[in-house]
Amino acid sequence: MNICLAGAGAFGIKHLEALAAIDGVRVTSLVGRTREATAEVARRFGIDHVTTDLAESLARADVDAVILATPTPLHARQAIACLAAGKHVQVEIPLADSLAGAEAVLAAQRASGKVAMVGHTRRFNPSHQWVRRKIVADEFHLQQMDVQTYFFRRRNINALGQPRSWTDHLLWHHAAHTVDLFAYQARSEIVTAHAVQGPLHPELGIAMDMSIQLKSTSGAICTLSLSFNNDGPLGTFFRYIGDSGTYIARYDDLVDGKDQKIDVSKVDVSMNGIELQDREFVAAIREGREPHASVAQVLPCYRTLAKLERDLAAQP
Repeated sequence: MNICLAGAGAFGIKHLEALAAIDGVRVTSLVGRTREATAEVARRFGIDHVTTDLAESLARADVDAVILATPTPLHARQAIACLAAGKHVQVEIPLADSLAGAEAVLAAQRASGKVAMVGHTRRFNPSHQWVRRKIVADEFHLQQMDVQTYFFRRRNINALGQPRSWTDHLLWHHAAHTVDLFAYQARSEIVTAHAVQGPLHPELGIAMDMSIQLKSTSGAICTLSLSFNNDGPLGTFFRYIGDSGTYIARYDDLVDGKDQKIDVSKVDVSMNGIELQDREFVAAIREGREPHASVAQVLPCYRTLAKLERDLAAQP
């Protein structure tokens, strides 16, 4: 399978490393913002074609599918372009920065019949998969999720500390991980959602701190705290509180409420959540089926984010 990767930054490199571990997959085209930096990444991974124009890659016969690790504001438009060109597409989270954009991608997917998937990595992390299996087996009933998503990012930089050409967002990017995961693990619809936010950054124009509360039809609740102001420790920490135990997930690690490590190394074929989601994307294309974390499956998350955005806009 021949894949084009668009976005040669921090997350694009994670995908290139993941794709290198999947048999029968070749990255034939790399799209980046600047040719020199993109060509350097291409040389590192042995990719022959380099461009700064996604349309050039979409016109190539040796591209079957596209992974978009580009700036958030481009996701919806670029995903629609990929589908219109007859290419399967995986869009890094978030699918879009508006509900209208997310719905337009779903309409394009249905019109094209191609695979369209979103990189909701938490569904694939072995730690969360382990908890999910206990929930599905009726061995653990989720009562509450307590989640902290903390960064120290007071300037417009990416995960590598490099300047960004766009502005990240706590709600439309980082909250999307937890909103989707909560509904997925609760196995029910989110029916209550509230949010408050701190002051807007004077230059970036975004809230640097936010708090979100959710409730599902199952009765489970979720409390999510997000910050770009937190000076360590950094990352996202998930606490699952249920009727038969407590579990704390830190990316691919999992411990119980007494900080005893749980072995999740045998949950899947890899401990790398990005690799696992890329494997699912490739498998869905090869098998002609809907992927896990398809656009249709994750769309309710973006409906909740849109509702929270409206509520925040109405607050004094």
